[in-house]
Amino acid sequence: MKKSQISIKWKTFCIFLIFAIVLLGVLWFFQIVYLNDFYKMIKQKETENVLDKVEALLHESDDPASEIDQLAANYNLGVFITDSEGNSLYNAEYISNSQMSSLPHFMFSLFYDEAVANGGEAVIEFKGSEMQRSIRENLNQGTGMELPEGVDGESEATPESDEEQPENILENAPDSADETSEEQSGQGEGKIEYTIPPENEMTKEQFRQNIGNELAESVIYVRIIEVDGQEEVVMINSVLTPVDATVTTLKAQLRIITVIIIIIAFILAAATAKSTSRSIIKLNDGAKKLAAGDYSVKFDADDYMEVAELSATLNYAAKELGKADSLQKELIANVSHDLRTPLTMIKGYAEVMRDIPGENTPENVQVIIEETERLTGLVNDMLDISKLKAGTISIQPEEYNFTESIRHVLERYNKLREVEGYTIDFVYDDEVNVYADEQKMYQVLYNLVNNAINYTGEDKKVTVIQKVIGNTLRIEVVDTGDGVKQEDIPYVWDRYYKDKTTHKRALQGTGLGLSIVKNVLELHGAKYGVSSITGQGATFWFEIKIDPFAEEE
Repeated sequence: MKKSQISIKWKTFCIFLIFAIVLLGVLWFFQIVYLNDFYKMIKQKETENVLDKVEALLHESDDPASEIDQLAANYNLGVFITDSEGNSLYNAEYISNSQMSSLPHFMFSLFYDEAVANGGEAVIEFKGSEMQRSIRENLNQGTGMELPEGVDGESEATPESDEEQPENILENAPDSADETSEEQSGQGEGKIEYTIPPENEMTKEQFRQNIGNELAESVIYVRIIEVDGQEEVVMINSVLTPVDATVTTLKAQLRIITVIIIIIAFILAAATAKSTSRSIIKLNDGAKKLAAGDYSVKFDADDYMEVAELSATLNYAAKELGKADSLQKELIANVSHDLRTPLTMIKGYAEVMRDIPGENTPENVQVIIEETERLTGLVNDMLDISKLKAGTISIQPEEYNFTESIRHVLERYNKLREVEGYTIDFVYDDEVNVYADEQKMYQVLYNLVNNAINYTGEDKKVTVIQKVIGNTLRIEVVDTGDGVKQEDIPYVWDRYYKDKTTHKRALQGTGLGLSIVKNVLELHGAKYGVSSITGQGATFWFEIKIDPFAEEE
């Protein structure tokens, strides 16, 4: 059963849309869900950097007031600098719902002692008007210092209580830690609430933090430094919660951006999917025609680099398949001619010997035998080609006298020399032994000489040349015929190749030997080739290692 598959058009479309949706999801996740966390992290880094810059200004500048003011304005911070007693030295307030300049002395002492206990620095966090209780716990456990009475309370201060205990802002505070825990159980464990009393003559300069926004988070960085031998306390107040209007604006913009991106992604996905699938559909249609035997089909899809390369490859494949098909048809025609000629002669001589008395002579019988041998050679060559191409034939190399083997091949043409007047010369300097398959190399030599005899010129001259170059033996077989056209040289070794201009019956062999030569030489790892000038004959050559185990110099 054929497996159902989604088309590349819809797959590309879906991938594009999924990518757009994931991208929007990531934007929503980081811009909305984790906006507060990112804003808090960034503001903390900014505040720490400003604290370092303020410290540097106090050490390096004679009049740092304007530069500190500029820093506070640029980063929307509150900068409050005092001496070690809490007396104000400099103040820059750029946070509308906080007022550090009215920091009560007891709270300054609280921050100062926390910084001293932590090596000169402290970080005090607020949520709304509630201060982290960890400060009180650290002081009680680390320094043994008790917070002033009334810090943990929640009731409002009165003028009378301020007069009696000016360091305390709240009254009616519990007298013990246990009572404190009980009273704060409804407020949230681990927090110290600082409640702002109603404004009046006594309290209008009261310390303020996150007034009107009980969900806002803020932080006060405290650092004790020494300037010109005097101890100074730098406090920087920063709001860690983004402004509600900013968050609302971001959400509104992100909704609009989401709609726009989805629409654009939909259009781009549809266009890209259609464009990609159109090219592949064209290639698929062309490939079907090619499979049906139409080798004239052209692949011209070039929308993308990979598609263009595939089109070029398919065009090359169509060209080669067409050429192979043409050569195969020519081979069938040529082989049919080569088979028909001996069969016709065998049949004719046999009928003569049967019908005419006295024609049953040894000469006629010899003709029938020779034509039968020609048929056998043709069939054997075709079988050898098939076996070599299939890789079912292996070589059995051994050391033997290659020069002697060439002489044995040429002796087979003695009758041709005497009867037809052919001249076959063998040029060599020394006897050479090689390590190769003697039987198959004999077949290579025989086929090359046959080819030269079949296509040599009117002078009927063929020359075999043996050369030794280092560890390489080079054999050249030269004829004086019409030669091979330059455009046909790459195809002369092909098993389907025949010169299109003429086809003549081979004087020797079957006419299929060059393909056998090519495959046998490749089994031996030999180099081979042909050089030819039209009208001046051709030289077929090959080079084989004399000793394949010898190291190259």
